[in-house]
Amino acid sequence: MPSAASRGSVSSGLMAMLAAAMIALSACSKPQINYQEASVDVLYEDALAELNDKQWTTAALKFAEVERQHPYSAWARRAMLMSAYAYYMGNKYSDSILATERFVGLHPGNKDVPYAYYLKAICYYEQITDVGRDQKMTEDALNSLEELVRRFPTTEYARDARLKIDMTKDHLAGKELAIGRYYERRREYVAAINRFRNVIVNYQTTSHVPEALHRLTETYLAMGVKKEAQTAAAVLGYNFPGSEWYQDSYALLTEAHLEPVEDKKSWISRAWTAVF
Repeated sequence: MPSAASRGSVSSGLMAMLAAAMIALSACSKPQINYQEASVDVLYEDALAELNDKQWTTAALKFAEVERQHPYSAWARRAMLMSAYAYYMGNKYSDSILATERFVGLHPGNKDVPYAYYLKAICYYEQITDVGRDQKMTEDALNSLEELVRRFPTTEYARDARLKIDMTKDHLAGKELAIGRYYERRREYVAAINRFRNVIVNYQTTSHVPEALHRLTETYLAMGVKKEAQTAAAVLGYNFPGSEWYQDSYALLTEAHLEPVEDKKSWISRAWTAVF
């Protein structure tokens, strides 16, 4: 049998081999680029060729090399954005976001700054997950899209951003509604109402509003708060008269020997008229 000392020696040798293998594997997972001094047009064309071959990460690194070797050339500014674009195409969103932020920081007055803001927003937007998961990325996407529209309202990028803002808000409203339904099932009615309220107050132009108003009718009735239940149903019926959610709310009130009546002093009525 091997001695304790020899076992320790074998173990140490094995650990060293494993460490070396991991380093080699890590190195193989990243593109290996031989950086050589070259003219700006040669470097740029080389990076562009990698981009056309869909070698996204290699292209990004080679565009970065254009800036490193020729930092004061006009090509360097263009290469920074191309590097960000290549990272985006390779689904390396964090790298792309960092590249766009760096471009804006170094060249705030450049004509391509609106595109940099747009690319950053799209990086967040494409990482939006389903409503069952954390929505931090959705919030980041919304903030970035709204910043783009605020800073560059007349650009083509702003036009597309406005469409994506609507879809992003709809997604966030869906998340609020899902959480509200969860609380309602658990009979945690105050918590549920707060979520449904968020939909009414913050996402009033989304497709989730009719259900949110119905859930408020449902929840307030369960709590015995009749006036608020009647107001929610009345606002729902007035604004979405053909909605199935209104039919459900009307049926609930009928069962309780009530009818939709709007209380103008209710937060529901005031929140609605504040927007419309």
